Amino acid sequence: MSRLLHVADGPYAPPVPAHELTVTAADGARIHVEVHGPEHAPAVVLAHGWCCSTAFWAAQIRALAADHRVIAYDQRGHGRSPANPAYGTEPLADDLEAVLEATLAPGERAVIAGHSMGGMTLMAAATRPAVREHAAAVLLCSTGSARLVASATVVPMRAGRVRTWLTRRILGSRAPLGPVTPLARRILKYGTMGPGSNPLMVDACARIVHACPSRVRHGWSQVLDLLDLDHGIRELRMPVEIVVGTADRLTPPVHARELAAALPDCVGLTELPGLGHMTPVEAPGLVTGKIRALAATYIPSARGERAVLAEEGA
Repeated sequence: MSRLLHVADGPYAPPVPAHELTVTAADGARIHVEVHGPEHAPAVVLAHGWCCSTAFWAAQIRALAADHRVIAYDQRGHGRSPANPAYGTEPLADDLEAVLEATLAPGERAVIAGHSMGGMTLMAAATRPAVREHAAAVLLCSTGSARLVASATVVPMRAGRVRTWLTRRILGSRAPLGPVTPLARRILKYGTMGPGSNPLMVDACARIVHACPSRVRHGWSQVLDLLDLDHGIRELRMPVEIVVGTADRLTPPVHARELAAALPDCVGLTELPGLGHMTPVEAPGLVTGKIRALAATYIPSARGERAVLAEEGA
């Protein structure tokens, strides 16, 4: 039984950042930020989900940092960002805005990818000046804007008040998750990953999720329970692509389809057969490819960087 915060080796082990910094949000919350890759390369910003950390993006960081400047940050209370008494979608938006302002030059454009609560962060921050200034394109992975608890299928029974009540009790539990045991891995796999997820993926996710403090997990569960960001979808006016697993029990594909229908500029919806909620871990190559393609299409400097690299490799 181990309490490692993340796996220590293999494809899901977080790479060492080029540098780290602490960003202060509008309310004084301190946000841990990691920067990987060449200093002047096209920028990618990664926002993780509930109970996760920058380690969740290890596969994407490792692949993209060869030719992108990858900026990943821990949501408040997660990873190395200290807990803060302010819970809510506005604090999430504050944190993203602070990260963008601290890491991107004036007018610099980036692809911003958000998984689960990270995608909700983007919806909450859609009208913020920093997002309008810096977001060239967005990738939303396994996320939704509202009605999360009622639509979740973690409890295997017909939709209705009983299922919603049970789901709320499970997701909002204050109980510590404890060490990562074989049983803990099976439970996490059932709730958050597809049935075909291999043991390396499951172990990586279990260590990250179990490292989240129970009070933080509970506090953000209350925000997700009451989430209503439908208005934020319409404010994401930049090109947005969506990825979801068909076996996602936390944000089932109905959310992705609703997002696609409401977004002003949806450039693609990909439903991945048999995959669960942890799409960046379950389909690392595909998610990385989506981010890379968005950067190449919507960041002019990314096209130039790709051409230079091609010439150097010739």
